[in-house]
Amino acid sequence: MLLPAKNEVARQLRRYRTWERVMLASPTDRTARENFEDSGYTLCVLMGKRCAREAVTAAERYLQTSLPAYLQEQTGHLKQDQSGQTRKEQPGAARKEQSGQRRQGRAARRGPPSGRRSKAGR
Repeated sequence: MLLPAKNEVARQLRRYRTWERVMLASPTDRTARENFEDSGYTLCVLMGKRCAREAVTAAERYLQTSLPAYLQEQTGHLKQDQSGQTRKEQPGAARKEQSGQRRQGRAARRGPPSGRRSKAGR
């Protein structure tokens, strides 16, 4: 997972908070609203989140924790391997195994049932 520099996240978070205060002080000011929304969007892109509130929460958490702790929170849990050592669990590994099992069952069901055809093209 690629993460931005902490100083850049801190700078963008300060910018977001500043424009938030300005916009709340004068809600009809279009320039303040546009800058506030732009700063929220920038945080979303930096933190990989879909909404500004999630991005702000993630940015604050990122700035408060160490990099390994943040990555562990975002990507998965720690798992013990066969030797007893703890290692980071691969988040998609279990899903890949399950989806492979599901695909085998779905292969027989693909397409319309025999004797029935789609009438969409007629």
